[in-house]
Amino acid sequence: MEIYMLWIVGLILTLILTTIFTVLFTKIKGNLFEDIRGGIPKGVGLAPFIVMVLLFPKPYNYLIGIIGITAFIDDLIGRKKLTSYLEVGQLFRGLGIIIVMLWGFYIMGPIAILVALMVQIFNIADMEPGVACITVLIMSIVSFTILILMHSSSYYLPVLLFVICLGYISQDYSGYIMMGEVGNHSFGVALGICFALVSSVLAKAISPVMFYPVGFILMIILFLLTAMLIAYLRRETLSYYLERYLGIENPNFGDFVMDVLTGGGLGDLFRKLILGDKQITVTNSLAIALGARRLVYNPVKAS
Repeated sequence: MEIYMLWIVGLILTLILTTIFTVLFTKIKGNLFEDIRGGIPKGVGLAPFIVMVLLFPKPYNYLIGIIGITAFIDDLIGRKKLTSYLEVGQLFRGLGIIIVMLWGFYIMGPIAILVALMVQIFNIADMEPGVACITVLIMSIVSFTILILMHSSSYYLPVLLFVICLGYISQDYSGYIMMGEVGNHSFGVALGICFALVSSVLAKAISPVMFYPVGFILMIILFLLTAMLIAYLRRETLSYYLERYLGIENPNFGDFVMDVLTGGGLGDLFRKLILGDKQITVTNSLAIALGARRLVYNPVKAS
């Protein structure tokens, strides 16, 4: 298939499937329907997930498939407790992340660790309508620009991701649908794959001898830039959340970024396991600026 035809198919197929799942999940309800603002179909991110699995090249589509399936199981089951610390959905998502890391390691090396961890920051991005999609669109353009400047034939992949997201975004941005875990996890790993391609191309140009270390550092930079973008896009809601619900006074941009990097159920689970019933008070101004207050916030002690 010609590249431009691939892009057109990706856009149209996403538009069609998004409409189908929006109607279908509204009728099915259950865990695929969130009872807020009059009711919103959840898990409609299944549409772009299916398109990415169909159109992304092998073996990258396998990684998206793994994370998407385990995430959709979470959407279907809902927030059911497995233990006092762990939900069933968290277990499946955690399993998906580990598989992506391990299988991805054989495909792209150590960079796969950060590709899998893109799930975390996109999970936080998806807590506000449109943020995850806007992030995908912006960072896809960044990835495309670098790849085209480096004369890489992989430039078509971030464009494919861009048009798939474009086919989905309108309803999500308006708050009429929710992509669910299947959507944000799939978009996260797909964008992570684009970052891996960018990092690899740049690492080869900078230092072929130190390919893996340089590539990993470049991947970290792209990872952090994405987290910072999400923190900026969500700055108002994060400021309210951190101050109102976590008791962090006058939260700064470092707190926002740290929430994106370590917030949500997965981050809280690690805090519970590491800190037990301790709550650490941070007073150092540099540590506060870097978001340490959010990093060590313990939900167990706070409750």
